[in-house]
Amino acid sequence: MMPFETFISFFGIAVLLALSPGPDNIFVLLQSALYGLRVGISIVLGLCSGLIFHTLLVTLGVATLIKTSPTAFFILKLIGAVYLLYLAYLTAKSKPITLSTEQSENNPTLNLWQYYRRGVFMNITNPKVTLFFLAFLPQFIYSTEISATQQLLLLSGVFMLAAFLTMGSIALFSGYFGRIIQNKPKVQYALNILTVIVFVGLAVNLLLSPH
Repeated sequence: MMPFETFISFFGIAVLLALSPGPDNIFVLLQSALYGLRVGISIVLGLCSGLIFHTLLVTLGVATLIKTSPTAFFILKLIGAVYLLYLAYLTAKSKPITLSTEQSENNPTLNLWQYYRRGVFMNITNPKVTLFFLAFLPQFIYSTEISATQQLLLLSGVFMLAAFLTMGSIALFSGYFGRIIQNKPKVQYALNILTVIVFVGLAVNLLLSPH
């Protein structure tokens, strides 16, 4: 069992990291404001599910290969950047949400499964998360009597819990703000422009990052 002191210190650091500005929480913030709490939570669940992928890469040793192979790392960065640009495109062509369209059965924003998948794919196509896990999780190995794999999986679970609570809170408050801007197309249009700029900026930053 994980020592309480290790749990508290690791959980606290994980919360601070989840709060730091990045593509995941910015995505949650803007999408929750535009489409409401349910969409925001769906994205958060997707992002947290994606962390399982990075955990498996670390425990299987694949992350070390990615770290030492510039080609593999560039390919992953390219996939992630293309997906961010795709999200920017979808945001650019989206229409303002009103109370009437929100209640329509044909409203794509009600497809929570679609937003969940976006969260998953956005997370797993960010190679920086894998390298972060590779550098961060082993520092909290706390026992020589338990296999490192089991400890990494447990630490990853704690990290996912911290990320869910943190980004879920962001979705909650941002979703409340989204209620205020319902039926205000100009405000939603401005948020859409901001979202497009953020996605494009993140894509460029990901491609240009040396590691």
